[in-house]
Amino acid sequence: MKLIFVRHGDPDYEHDSLTEKGFREAEILAERISKWNVTDFYTSPLGRAKATASCTLKKMNRTAEILEWTQEFNYPIDDPVTGRHGVPWDLVPSSWTNDVLMLSRDGWVQSDIMCENPDIAAKYSEVCRKLDEFLKKYGYEREENFYRMPDKKEVFITATTSPDNLMHINNPVYREDEPVVVIFCHLGAICIMLSHLLNIPFPLLVHGFFLPTTSLTILSTEERWSNEAYFRVQAMGDVHHLLEAGEPISDAGFFASSFQG
Repeated sequence: MKLIFVRHGDPDYEHDSLTEKGFREAEILAERISKWNVTDFYTSPLGRAKATASCTLKKMNRTAEILEWTQEFNYPIDDPVTGRHGVPWDLVPSSWTNDVLMLSRDGWVQSDIMCENPDIAAKYSEVCRKLDEFLKKYGYEREENFYRMPDKKEVFITATTSPDNLMHINNPVYREDEPVVVIFCHLGAICIMLSHLLNIPFPLLVHGFFLPTTSLTILSTEERWSNEAYFRVQAMGDVHHLLEAGEPISDAGFFASSFQG
């Protein structure tokens, strides 16, 4: 399975839409995605995600299903250092990096900062549950911290070491029926879903990685042992479509200047 998350284009938050630049980004992105054999499209219910998706959908003459639970993870808190009232990230490093709970895969929702808004723990659990229900439609069932494909034949990919100590892996033939799923949504929402899929604490993802506008985060399921699967990131925050088109990378959501190379 290929699971591809798209962050919306450069945002006009006041009108929950895109800026002029955001629409340029979305048109450039549509050129890239239109070359793919996409199984299904999905989008957040928020305007900026739907506007971004609309360019691709129009170009491909496709439709997208709205997934309510992929809207931005915007359950506000008061930043204990700056006093900012807003999203439960963009925190000052000293306020969260020394809190062992914030570095815990499941414990972060119980940290003092996050407990300020009880919706955070409840909504995180809901998104995880909804994501697992969504993946089950494609044949992947959550089992503890990985996924199993109960309806698929067992496959074992062996690895042998050559005399020069280089690993040679016998990869299976690419499956033409492998689903390719594209979800247009938001930076925080993507990190929430990655947290569940990869078993990585949300604060580490949302503070440690930047996903530019119209960036692609591409995951593949590695299915190399029995009928087990694990999601692995092939690309995160990829925007080479913008660079190739000469469109600058937006700094929206970033507290530094984006590298334009």
